[in-house]
Amino acid sequence: MSASVTVRVPAKVNVQLAVGAARPDGFHDLANVFLAVGLYDEVTVTAADELRVTCDGPDAGQVPLDRTNLAARAAEALAVRYGRTPDVHIHIAKDIPVAGGMAGGSADGAGALLACDALWGTGASRDELLDICAELGSDVPFSLVGGAALGTGRGEKLTTLEVGGTFHWVFAMADRGLSTPAVFREFDRLGAGMDIPEPLASQALLDALAEGDPDALAAAVSNDLQPAALSLFPELADTLAAGRAAGALTALVSGSGPTTAFLARDPESAAKVAEALSVSGTCRTVRTASGPAPGATVLG
Repeated sequence: MSASVTVRVPAKVNVQLAVGAARPDGFHDLANVFLAVGLYDEVTVTAADELRVTCDGPDAGQVPLDRTNLAARAAEALAVRYGRTPDVHIHIAKDIPVAGGMAGGSADGAGALLACDALWGTGASRDELLDICAELGSDVPFSLVGGAALGTGRGEKLTTLEVGGTFHWVFAMADRGLSTPAVFREFDRLGAGMDIPEPLASQALLDALAEGDPDALAAAVSNDLQPAALSLFPELADTLAAGRAAGALTALVSGSGPTTAFLARDPESAAKVAEALSVSGTCRTVRTASGPAPGATVLG
């Protein structure tokens, strides 16, 4: 048995987020098309006397280090299932933006789960790991799987999607966060009294992914939470406009925000958009990344 295991796990962008009406349990049915992108956290799990979490990297001070952290919850969930104690030190090397709508916390949960499975030699099946991921949160299963996938239900039921090329993205991080529950509440408020259709994946978008066509993808991306995010954080509209003016093929809020995502035709175009956003005064930091990227991967 290894003394420690490190897992690398990617960020995501939602290229489509179709949201249905609120369900009786408070969740919403989704058609959520995820694309993993090459910004990664690394989660290292080491045998210890008790469960503890540490973190370093950009904005690490915003990451909870108690048992509310999804990485800690993942270790506990696997330990309970296999009748052991979760006595591990979980260290998160952060590079995915914190509280940015890019599933950084979910990524850490998936990373810790896979790392503990390897460290303890539990031999859990892929389906077991995905079950635990779904218990932890709607985005956690995709962090394990990576690539591209359609998430239905509340986003946790995954269908793998084919991607025929590499898509180049620029991400602009805002100077404050947005609460995902608050964005969904605003979605409900804005949609009150309206007939909200069943969420369905766009065939044009799925075709664009399969063909690796950035222009077709740009024409098909959508996010039903974007009006709610802009209602709560109107300044994001300035960021979106700055990216479009710099030549992005399209611009959208990523998930519940507040990170904004810009699709570029190629790496050179992405660099130009990133440079323009960096000096625009409309965002805090800017990152570039391409997708699809692999899901949670044991590095050693």
